[in-house]
Amino acid sequence: MTNPEEILVRGPNWAGDLVMATPAFRALRRAYPTARMTLAVKPGLAPLVAGAPWFDQVLPVESHRRGPWAMLREAWGLRCHGGFDLGLCLPDSFESALHMRLAGVRNVVGYRSDLRAPLLHTSVAAPRSGGRRAWIPRERHVLGLAEAAGAPARGTHLELFTTEAERSRAGSLLEAAGVAPGEPYAVLAPGASYGPSKLWPAGSFAQTGDLLAEAGARVVLVGTADERGLVGGVGAAMHAPAADLSGKLDLGSLKAVIRDARVLICNDAGARHVAVAFGVPCIALMGPTSLAKTNLNLERVRVLTADVGCRPCYLRRCPIDHRCMTRIPVAAVREAALPALDVERAARWRGDGALRPLPGGGEA
Repeated sequence: MTNPEEILVRGPNWAGDLVMATPAFRALRRAYPTARMTLAVKPGLAPLVAGAPWFDQVLPVESHRRGPWAMLREAWGLRCHGGFDLGLCLPDSFESALHMRLAGVRNVVGYRSDLRAPLLHTSVAAPRSGGRRAWIPRERHVLGLAEAAGAPARGTHLELFTTEAERSRAGSLLEAAGVAPGEPYAVLAPGASYGPSKLWPAGSFAQTGDLLAEAGARVVLVGTADERGLVGGVGAAMHAPAADLSGKLDLGSLKAVIRDARVLICNDAGARHVAVAFGVPCIALMGPTSLAKTNLNLERVRVLTADVGCRPCYLRRCPIDHRCMTRIPVAAVREAALPALDVERAARWRGDGALRPLPGGGEA
């Protein structure tokens, strides 16, 4: 493949998937250091890559929710931003591949399916097992496309960066919520945009927050604007005071808040991968989903599950009693999180003796 001058990457539509795509972004930049690289991604996800060295520009895409005419207008806008020699289509949808073709990308690389194969110039066969598409870690999934585009993998570790503005805003919000500079804190993220089946009970989060407060940690609650009610319910059920930042953080300032936390406790959602990218210990509570798709970069992650026969089901709403989440005991979460609250024990728990082990991510 000749070296492209203009590269377009159509980013994933979920925060966690975008973080897990960072190994592919790194590989592309290393393979084509002089190319102009553009990321097209949902506007709300753009702060995740702020400060990163991979992209020359980040452009918003959201036409997939607004119909064909919006897609045509958006594709024309991408054409006007430059003639792209190479495009990586990370979502596996028909619409995303069509969008890139309409944008005039001359070599669209993506995983093939019966419907969208004609839209791809470089059609990559997805790994299969037993006649079905195999479940593989998301990092390797996107690296398969990067390698098909001539960009060898440069490791599977996740990377994120924070900007000075993001750190400043996070610090201001924490201080306004009563968290003093340098005060150790634990972050609880009780939400999950996937659906209610991924949610550990709010009461269990509240009990865990009180136990961590007893151990000397300030508790910080985070969530989107849509999750204010859920997060507020956790705070109201706690006996100890908690700093509620729900609805106040974009993904950029959320990065900075998680980056300086002693530990993150969350459902199987995007916050988990942000913690991984910054080397922050994470307790992930997993119910309806399978670890098979996200089983890399677990050195500082403790995944807790309940031994029930109906998981993984991947349903957004549980049709029975939600046993896969309600049967994860608070005591197990507390015991998994406590070592991370002590500086020396946290260094050993994270496996390398360093308080901030960063394989690549950092500040910008």
